[in-house]
Amino acid sequence: MTNHNIKENITASEASPVLPAGYKPSDREEYMCDLHLEYFRQKLLQWKVDLLKDSIETLHHLQEETHNEPDVTDRASTETDRAIELRTRDRERKLINKIDEALIRIEDGSYGYCEETGDPIGLQRLEARPIATFGLEAQERHERDERVHRDDY
Repeated sequence: MTNHNIKENITASEASPVLPAGYKPSDREEYMCDLHLEYFRQKLLQWKVDLLKDSIETLHHLQEETHNEPDVTDRASTETDRAIELRTRDRERKLINKIDEALIRIEDGSYGYCEETGDPIGLQRLEARPIATFGLEAQERHERDERVHRDDY
């Protein structure tokens, strides 16, 4: 599947209104108005296209570089590079799942609101992390709880 096909498949299934050129969400607008939702939808879709493109490039790269290195040190280095690349792609696969979940939240109207408190997550936080599901305070609380539970084991 080519990059063009990936983008075409993603965007064709999700037709949308056009954003004004250079549009950025503003606090002066109603929170999560249609323009905000469309902005973040397009941002998430582009991020997904970029991740899928990287994934395809990795597959091509790994297929092309299947030759064995005669030197043990070179072979170890190549294997380490491959392992790092595959680990990165696995993280990106998980990220794609989170992007898909965010796109579902846009469709069901829950995007931009904290899963814990129901309060707005905030435009700045969503701009920095468009897959965010918690507001800043709830995220900090969640991370503190994770550290406490991790220390228990």
